Amino acid sequence: MKRNVKELISQMTLEEKAGMCSGLDFWHLKGVERLGIPSVMVSDGPHGLRKQENDGDHLGINDSIKAVCFPPAVLSACSFDRDLMHEFGDAIGKEAQANDLCVVLGPAVNIKRSPLCGRNFEYYSEDPYLAGETAAAFINGVQKHHVGTSIKHFAANNQEYNRMSASSNADERTLREIYFPAFETAVKKAQPYTFMCSYNRINGTFASENPWLLTEVLRNEWGFKGYVMSDWGAVNERVPGLKAGLELEMPSSNGVYDKEIVEAVKNGSLAENILDQAVERILNIVFEYTDHREEQEFTLEADHELAKKIAVESMVLLKNDSVLPLKETEKLAFIGEFAKNPRFQGGGSSHINSFRVSSALEHICASANVCYAKGFPADADIYDEALAREAVDAAKKADKVVVFAGLPDSFESEGYDRSHMRLPECQNRLIEQILAVQSEVIIVLHNGSPVEMPWLSNVKGVLEAYLGGQAVGEAVVDILFGKACPCGKLAETIPFKLSDNPSYLSFGDGENVTYQEGVFVGYRYYDTKEMPVAFPFGYGLSYTSFSYDNLQIEHSEITDHDTVTVSVDVTNTGNMEGKEIVQLYVSDLTCAARRPVRELKGYEKVSLAPGERKTIHFTLDYRSFAWYNETIMDWYAASGDYQILIGASSRDLRLSGNVHMTTQKILPLKVHMNTTLGELLADERTAAYVTDFKRKLEENFEMSSSDERKDGTVAISDAMNNAMIGCMPLRNIISYGFCSKEELLEMINTMNRR
Repeated sequence: MKRNVKELISQMTLEEKAGMCSGLDFWHLKGVERLGIPSVMVSDGPHGLRKQENDGDHLGINDSIKAVCFPPAVLSACSFDRDLMHEFGDAIGKEAQANDLCVVLGPAVNIKRSPLCGRNFEYYSEDPYLAGETAAAFINGVQKHHVGTSIKHFAANNQEYNRMSASSNADERTLREIYFPAFETAVKKAQPYTFMCSYNRINGTFASENPWLLTEVLRNEWGFKGYVMSDWGAVNERVPGLKAGLELEMPSSNGVYDKEIVEAVKNGSLAENILDQAVERILNIVFEYTDHREEQEFTLEADHELAKKIAVESMVLLKNDSVLPLKETEKLAFIGEFAKNPRFQGGGSSHINSFRVSSALEHICASANVCYAKGFPADADIYDEALAREAVDAAKKADKVVVFAGLPDSFESEGYDRSHMRLPECQNRLIEQILAVQSEVIIVLHNGSPVEMPWLSNVKGVLEAYLGGQAVGEAVVDILFGKACPCGKLAETIPFKLSDNPSYLSFGDGENVTYQEGVFVGYRYYDTKEMPVAFPFGYGLSYTSFSYDNLQIEHSEITDHDTVTVSVDVTNTGNMEGKEIVQLYVSDLTCAARRPVRELKGYEKVSLAPGERKTIHFTLDYRSFAWYNETIMDWYAASGDYQILIGASSRDLRLSGNVHMTTQKILPLKVHMNTTLGELLADERTAAYVTDFKRKLEENFEMSSSDERKDGTVAISDAMNNAMIGCMPLRNIISYGFCSKEELLEMINTMNRR
């Protein structure tokens, strides 16, 4: 239906317009019945619908409708599969239409700065490129059904402790390179209908009233067209927030902030056109949904099967010393309550009321010889001697043991952060006891964030199931018994211990959280530092094997206006059909800025039959090579060489080749008295002005170092001379008598005029 929204707004009273900018209640937007504006409903939905009828409570004290719990983001991101994430989003969009939902609140793309963040299970990755590509695919899947998404939490919301008021303090380069790109990619590739601003402050300013964040960056630079809503209760000051670009306050404020908006318009402190624009943006989304209502069936069983598919495609086989896949003829012991009652989702606002949940125990083939021992509870860290004895006895009698370990609900949830990276002690203790009587041990992990693995070197196999959604048991069994070939890869690094994490000394600080690690987050830090890790980013094993060859780089010489196509051949060299995730990293060899040793800039997932060979193509643009330069407030790639690396993880790099970039972007030149000779000599625009000074200084230093000591050494070496000259500020030229201050100032002015 074609509508004139502006004309509709002109018919609204000031009070009605102000009312449109806040919720009717916990989940509904206001309508205006006399004008045909309907009240619509939003709902949590990153990995399933948490629609609450009647009275809402946000965190789920009141039961929500029976729905399908798909794998949360911590697992689904490990699929590295854009098509699968689009299929996931497509299912969520259909479910939303079937349940009269205008907007689903997700996806969540905050970066995993630390393994301790209690909400990491809702977030995709430590890598902004992977998070952005994954989110865009999901959003496009949802919104093809005219149901909106609300990408969240914008921005720099990376901890739960004090999240409603803490200030995330980071330089602009860090924000632009790490914490913004997933949001930016989502806008440019999927245009989410809505954005959800975060609770926290950014460099002292609340996200909900930050014009630089919500208008300058989001709208003016990236081209966002929808409306911005607050996280629930994230509004600090309503009128400044509206001016900054926060259109919708959620939930209802019982009219308190509506009155403030009305009063601000009346007294002239808020221009009415700003209010009109906000209402227009909200109504555009409301009508996009209501004018495209679809008849949909809530296909619970079919969506359960999709949940299983996503889980199978995403689980990561971390270790396999010829112990997997299991055989039905083997005598097996399944130990740990998670085998019977799996933990498949996290706690908080995204908690789904699943219509059914599958466990590994109930999906074992009837012909399999499996005994079960509880070993330890799934919901607490309690060591029970009787349960332990039963488990150890079962382990002794088995050919192989599968321990289902993981984190209880209380260990990680929205609202608080973890204090450590350890599994419950009762689990680690029992695993060690089992290893004392049985060498053939496999660990299946149910966790929303990495855990330390003190037993890693002694077990034969580890399957990272993360939080696998309601079909987790079926997916685990299919992988353990080889009905499916594992093909997920880690979307985050698993360090050996918490103190290895780059944010270790600053994560969870009080009112002010300093992002002192800058751009060195996740593998960007671990790989640059060459630090040993338990498992690197992008890592994952398979039941088959793959070879890489024939790297082709379209052009070896490029400019900042070019794109470059990269191709590589991948072959399944094993005897089982499988999928490989081919990853492309770029390494800056120019030394123009301090950068991570490599950064993910492309990935593709390919399915291959035994012996099959396929060619994978990537396209790189200027941003693939660039870093954010705060001086020019733009992306910049220096002229010089860049290495393109192809591999199976950030540390399993199989092929490489170089391209030479010639940039036409010229960095501004601002010379002053404390500019060093080294800086000037390195710039072709200024080198000629100081070459003579360099020569005179070299002659001066040569005279000073000419006297050889008795032991054959000199007081001032050539290396020292060069270093001293390179770091010498221009002002020192005066003290050497090479020119007057007036002459030096004139030369500086000349250089600045170029």
